[in-house]
Parts: sequence; structure tokens; C-alpha cells
Amino acid sequence: MDIMNELYKTIAERKISAAPDSYTGYLFEKGVDKICKKLGEECAETIIAAKNGEAEPIVGEAADLIYHLLVLLCERGVSWEDAELELRRRNEKIGNRKELKNVDKNS
Repeated sequence: MDIMNELYKTIAERKISAAPDSYTGYLFEKGVDKICKKLGEECAETIIAAKNGEAEPIVGEAADLIYHLLVLLCERGVSWEDAELELRRRNEKIGNRKELKNVDKNS
């Protein structure tokens, strides 16, 4: 089993029964609003780390971002396998570039 499946499985187990000091259990207890808030924070922190350019902080923030995304998927009943299947489907596409609007000339 790969790490994403292992992590998702652990998160799903924590949703059912978590130890009192479980951070994952705390997130599920607080609900989707808290999970989304944390996901947004981790996204912003990942962006900042990327802009700063050092690899180690990017790796840590990316791991936090992925973890919180998996918690959100689990909270909403979306399996990692579903997300993985969609990624595989998209990976098989050729010529799927979308036309971009010229809103931000820096990105």
C-alpha cells in the first residue's frame, strides 16, 4: 500500500474513533469549516515557502497541505481512490490545456 492510501486509512480510522489527544480527531470534531480553514492556511504557507525558494520548508508545508486535503476528502466522504482515479484519468489526456484569462501577469 502506498503512503497516500495508508495515510487516508489512518485518517478514516481517526474519524471513527480517535484518542482524546488526536489532532485528526480534533479536526473532525470541529467540522468542515475548521478543516477548510486549516487547508487554506496550509495552502498559503506552501505558497510562501515556494516563493522563499528553499526546498526543506516547501516539503514540510506540502506535506501539511496534503494531510489536510486528505482530512477534508474523508470528512466529505470522498475516498483517496476516487481522487487518484481522477488524477489517472487526467494524466491520460492529451491536449487538455485550458485557455487562461490574462488576469495576473505575474503568474
